[in-house]
Amino acid sequence: MLNAIAYLVTLMLFVGIDLVWLTWVGGPVYQAALGDLLLPTVRMEPAALFYLIYPLGLTMFAVHPGLQGGSIAGALVAGALFGFFTYATYDLTNFATLRNWTMAVTVMDIGWGCVLGAITAAAAVMISGAIGSLLGLNAH
Repeated sequence: MLNAIAYLVTLMLFVGIDLVWLTWVGGPVYQAALGDLLLPTVRMEPAALFYLIYPLGLTMFAVHPGLQGGSIAGALVAGALFGFFTYATYDLTNFATLRNWTMAVTVMDIGWGCVLGAITAAAAVMISGAIGSLLGLNAH
């Protein structure tokens, strides 16, 4: 039960934080750098799949271990590393293969992956742990 709560909390945090980023910071930078490479509107099905799958991985590799060990700091580091490796895979592949993909976008996006993973994982451990305690659920 705690794992399901942790996933839902991670999902809500990840989507909420990333949408703020995409609206206020990242989106305008991507638009300026990538221009006509971007679609006029987002394809909702693959976007929805990403937003369901990514928080599951973050929960498995950062939030769950943080809850098991009672370590918000551990979740923060694991979340940052998860974000680094996943975003680096995407960004470096794009930088290697796409004409308009820039080094600046690559560095900015990998940095964002680290920050987003770290903040989401640490906050999810805190919130999920608190909810679990209120419900009498054990992380072990």
